[in-house]
Amino acid sequence: MPTHYFEPTHYFNTIGSHPPVLHIADGDTVITTTVDARGADVNEQQITLPGNPMTGPFYVEGAEPGDTLVVVLDRLTPSRPYGWTRKMVAPNVVDPEYVMDLPHPPADQVLARWRIDNTAGTVTLVDPADTKLGKFTLPLAPMVGCFGVAPARGQAISTATSAEHGGNMDYRGFTNGVTVYFPVFVPGALFFLGDGHAVQGDGEIVGTGIEISFEMEFTVHVQKGKRIGWPRGENADYIFTAGNARPLDQATQHATTEMLRWLQTDYEFDPVGANILMGQCVEYDLGNIYDPAYTMICKIPKRVLR
Repeated sequence: MPTHYFEPTHYFNTIGSHPPVLHIADGDTVITTTVDARGADVNEQQITLPGNPMTGPFYVEGAEPGDTLVVVLDRLTPSRPYGWTRKMVAPNVVDPEYVMDLPHPPADQVLARWRIDNTAGTVTLVDPADTKLGKFTLPLAPMVGCFGVAPARGQAISTATSAEHGGNMDYRGFTNGVTVYFPVFVPGALFFLGDGHAVQGDGEIVGTGIEISFEMEFTVHVQKGKRIGWPRGENADYIFTAGNARPLDQATQHATTEMLRWLQTDYEFDPVGANILMGQCVEYDLGNIYDPAYTMICKIPKRVLR
């Protein structure tokens, strides 16, 4: 199948029915680049407006409303040696009376800088003068924070948030080798991606991962006539569903409902069996708990599906 090399010349801060930048077909692979959340490129130069600028949209031939777009994240590679994070946990994830005890940084010290080493597979905190962490090092764990398809009814939804179409879900499980499924709402699906993170903890509770520009490689497929309600995914060990909403219990409801449907339509569980299995085997991961819509991930181990 063809591989397309695409270098973007402009970006979008909404996911919607924008003019496509490239037409691709079922089975095609795309290698492209993304800027970081502030619009900075491989040279750390801001080349577009901040706010999770998206590369795309990619028009997938044959994708129609009611189909499912399958996206395989073949490779996510940080494309420069330095990334950045914020330094303080978001006030909405601590008790209100603790907010004033958070380490509110001065305006010129809001961001921490990290060194990314693709060869060693590490990220290291740089110049940590205001903390005893020292040159703290973690394993590199690239993930895509914001991606999805154009929503229905001509909507253009901010890349700050998420919904049925995907968007800014910030789930650390959207990483190398994962397969993601999106409901298709418009002809061509119109697939966008961006907001690469070198590492991120659950919830993106400081409002960022380690933000970085990426080179991304992905492959698309179209499942004709297969209608799903919310983004789905799978890796070697799990199938999972994403619910995006606020409050968090509504996001959990969406993810749990989508998993119950998936078990019955694709894995041929009867309704009672699906409910029993979920009750004892379900696992939940927290995606984003910082943005306007929160993300909850509902997971089932593949070992119990066999």
